[in-house]
Amino acid sequence: MSFKQLLVAVSAALLTKSAVIEKRATCATGQTTANAACCAWFPVLEDIQQNMFAGGQCNAEAHEALRLVFHDGIAVSPAMEARGQFGGGGADGSIMLFDEIETAFHPNIGLDDVVALEKPFVAKHGVSPADFIPFAGAVAVSNCAGAPEMQFFIGRKIATQAAPDGLVPEPFHTVDQILERTNDAGQFDELETVWMLSAHSIAASNDVDPTVVGLPFDSTPEQFDGQFFLDTQLRGVLFPGSGGNQGEVESAVAGEIRLQSDHNFARDSRTACEWQSFVNNQTKLQADFQFIFTAIATLGQDMDSLIDCSDVIPAPKPQNFGPTRFPPGKSNADIEQACAATPFPTLATAPGPATSVARINPPFKVSH
Repeated sequence: MSFKQLLVAVSAALLTKSAVIEKRATCATGQTTANAACCAWFPVLEDIQQNMFAGGQCNAEAHEALRLVFHDGIAVSPAMEARGQFGGGGADGSIMLFDEIETAFHPNIGLDDVVALEKPFVAKHGVSPADFIPFAGAVAVSNCAGAPEMQFFIGRKIATQAAPDGLVPEPFHTVDQILERTNDAGQFDELETVWMLSAHSIAASNDVDPTVVGLPFDSTPEQFDGQFFLDTQLRGVLFPGSGGNQGEVESAVAGEIRLQSDHNFARDSRTACEWQSFVNNQTKLQADFQFIFTAIATLGQDMDSLIDCSDVIPAPKPQNFGPTRFPPGKSNADIEQACAATPFPTLATAPGPATSVARINPPFKVSH
């Protein structure tokens, strides 16, 4: 069975964890879990919820913890291995173990802070950095209202050397470049690459533009929802040239920032319809992101050797918001329709005057 076939089977079985995981082990701390090996992670959970995520918030630290999962995991290249070169180990913790090397790579700029934030928890609890990075990311996502049930596995092989540079896509890369990279990393197709970008529903800028920090990618960065896919379809202006604004597009909503790659994926004929499908389909958004998160968080690993500790991850905060709506003053007339097969859905417009989206502020910083 291929990696993706195995992962599809795992994802299908765990889509609703409470329905399929029979808890058999009682931990010394009182929690129950399907495998006693998972007990060590309950104290880690309590610690990071209180001391990293401010009591379980979908905050700046949560956004960066999720970003770290993707930047660690995607750094693997079977194509390089086939040429006799080291192609990285994927989700093996190399970005933390060799942080002085990997956080200096251009696409990883800014991740030195979250690595420095997470390292003390790894040392304190004696857990593997290769497992801790996806654990913190899964917990972070579960803190955001509307998120899917998140999966978590332990037992990853840890890195023995730094991943090579050039394996993490950048905002100024073309759709072709990004699709080539994701296909090499995990044989991901164009639709699955859109699923990866769902992470931007709960994301904000961090060194994309050196002049601004903490600008969200949509108007609801604390919610895992389809607003990101709507906001990126609104007409925005592409900045000419590069320099400080390389990879950035002027958003149609005040206070937001839009990545050039997101702008392009929303309008490319290969990805536009999948992009549009997430505007008002929360169930699909949750299911597809659950799959792709686990896929990235286990790249380069043998799934058969991992232990399922998904029942340690908290149940996600329930969806407490209504259907996706146009920002005040916007309507279907402001959409750059790119999906030829399906009309853009008809949505209500949020009431009130247009206002600027609040910055994710203050962005955290760690002293090195």
